[in-house]
Amino acid sequence: MGMAAKIAKGRRRLDRLTEEFRNDEEGATAIEYGLIVSLVFVVILAAVKNVAATNSENYDTITTTIQNAIE
Repeated sequence: MGMAAKIAKGRRRLDRLTEEFRNDEEGATAIEYGLIVSLVFVVILAAVKNVAATNSENYDTITTTIQNAIE
């Protein structure tokens, strides 16, 4: 097999692998699921932070009320 034939064979193989890579959607699906999970995490984090702030305010109010009642 001559050098030109080897190059042509390698080129056809590279073209086939490139086409298979372009048609493979498994990686894209994994990335999409990762983005969805990240978005859900951010929403949960914001909700927990909001609840924690509200609870902290409530506990401060309760503490102040009890201290004022004792005095």
